[in-house]
Amino acid sequence: MKKVLLIIPAYNEEENILKTYKSIENYNKKNKTNYDVIVINDCSTDDTKKILGDNNIPHINLIHNLGIGGAVQTGYKYAYYNDYDIAVQYDGDGQHDVSYVKNIIKPIIDNKADMVIGSRFVEDIDTFKSSKARRIGIKVISSFMKFTTHKKIYDTTSGFRAVNKEVIKDFSISYPNEYPEPVTTAELLKKKYKVLEVPVEMNERKAGVSSIRAWKNVYYMLNVCLALLAIKIRRYK
Repeated sequence: MKKVLLIIPAYNEEENILKTYKSIENYNKKNKTNYDVIVINDCSTDDTKKILGDNNIPHINLIHNLGIGGAVQTGYKYAYYNDYDIAVQYDGDGQHDVSYVKNIIKPIIDNKADMVIGSRFVEDIDTFKSSKARRIGIKVISSFMKFTTHKKIYDTTSGFRAVNKEVIKDFSISYPNEYPEPVTTAELLKKKYKVLEVPVEMNERKAGVSSIRAWKNVYYMLNVCLALLAIKIRRYK
């Protein structure tokens, strides 16, 4: 049986994190699965740390705020040093549905993929309907992704992703702090890793504020596209 770890970065998730953890715990009991969890508390200023401690939720408290990239990489380092076969990025805000984890990890278990992205757009099932501006931005980034890697990725910003042991090691060594989802996807494709998308449904955030707030303007989209262009001209072994 494969060892599976859910990496949950958390910054000021006092209203969500316990419910998120309990949903995974309940799913494990009901379905006889054994998904392990590690919450990376990214120096939260609310009661996230207290909630994690009071409820014995497996976690790491960062002493400085590292941002989403640094928090997720901490999770990958934990997965690498604890010899996990599969690591799954999983949001602490209630948007991800644990019932889809089995679909995301299956291509990895079957040796058909190195990374699998849970995609809202591969079958157009974006149930909570992102804003029009965000959907346009994702489509533009998707076009740049294809230009960079020659592969179409529909949901370029999805944080619901699973990777195998080889990619865990790769990410534990190097992981970008800015725009980590599109950048790492492009880098893996350039390195000839196999990346697949599987359809998932996502929920609306229950409370708190998303770590990606730059969709109110074109800054995020433009910077991601520039980063992808840089990846295109970079040499990879």
